[in-house]
Amino acid sequence: MRGYPQRVRDNILPLSVSSTLPDAFEEWSFTEHTVDHERPIETCQLCDQEELRYHFEIKNALTHKCLWVGSKCILKFNLSVFEQGRRLSPPESKKKLDGLMQQMRLQSCIKALQKLAASEKNEILASALAYYTRNMCLTPKLAFVVLWRLHEHHIDHSPSFFKINLTRNKYKDDLREMPLSRVHIIWPALSPAQRRVALEMGHSAPE
Repeated sequence: MRGYPQRVRDNILPLSVSSTLPDAFEEWSFTEHTVDHERPIETCQLCDQEELRYHFEIKNALTHKCLWVGSKCILKFNLSVFEQGRRLSPPESKKKLDGLMQQMRLQSCIKALQKLAASEKNEILASALAYYTRNMCLTPKLAFVVLWRLHEHHIDHSPSFFKINLTRNKYKDDLREMPLSRVHIIWPALSPAQRRVALEMGHSAPE
């Protein structure tokens, strides 16, 4: 079985001009093209890591060959990431790639909400779609309805991608008064800080 370094060499050197990894990596850069496969079914064409949901395209400036890889490989091997013609620093590259991944997650949520609103004529769901599109998050009450109905309709979605708004006292009160069974439904969408708030309110975490 090939080790990790050997897999990387075997995958990138034949597509590069340079014969050593450090020099070969300098030939490759992120093209700005991304794909959300909606499920973790793909493989990184650089390191062979499996079960990737998101692909990021890299291209060799000399050979014009392309590979679809995970964002971690772009960062790990310091492949070039540009913004308006300027090569970004490693922290800037991570921020940009994280932002692109967040955009894909947002689009995934919107797509799931659109399917849900089309499958069930419900004013609450229409309001949820409008609210999420406008605010990129849901209130606790809307989150419960959305996640419940997505599950009932067997619509593919990732509950943790949906963000919940607890900035207003009303939303905190809604969470405080919410039955525990409903809190558990929205639990995956709560951030670690929001989960601590829920625990302080007297709720318990799902088993």
